[in-house]
Amino acid sequence: MKAKHIMYMFVLGLFLAFTACTNPTPENYFDRAVLNTNMFNDFASENFTRMLIATTVKYEGVKGDTAKNQAFTMVDSKAKYIEKALKDIKALKQTDETKEMLQTSIALHEYVLPVYQNEYTALAKLCDSGGSKEDIAALALEIDNKYAAHFEELFIKLTNEGKAYAKAHNINVTWGN
Repeated sequence: MKAKHIMYMFVLGLFLAFTACTNPTPENYFDRAVLNTNMFNDFASENFTRMLIATTVKYEGVKGDTAKNQAFTMVDSKAKYIEKALKDIKALKQTDETKEMLQTSIALHEYVLPVYQNEYTALAKLCDSGGSKEDIAALALEIDNKYAAHFEELFIKLTNEGKAYAKAHNINVTWGN
């Protein structure tokens, strides 16, 4: 009798897991498509470059070895997060209501991912290796000039779509200024 009960619970669990995956809530759509972009809202900005540089600063009087490759680790972590987020977004079923928001989110993720994997990785390695301030600033400026405008365009579009979607589904969101 106990084995039958365990099997029943297992089947019920599989059913619930399957239906949860195939029928995401509006909050799931919003979280994956819009909210997850907070991870890279500093893309193509001086703020991100300052963070990379700050990870490589060595402070006098601090004993012990400073961890190596901190900037690279930060960029690599963001790239891996974006890859997973992109996979999760692509797995969502597109409906008439979610199609535009999901497609914009996918476009935004696909736009920033190769930059993290290539240009930002090069910048991080330059920071970690003790590159000159001038070389770091030049590469950072090149990234910003090349990618900032289109990123901002996609980010604003997704934010507006997210606001409309959140309002339509009574999702309580506090939007930054």
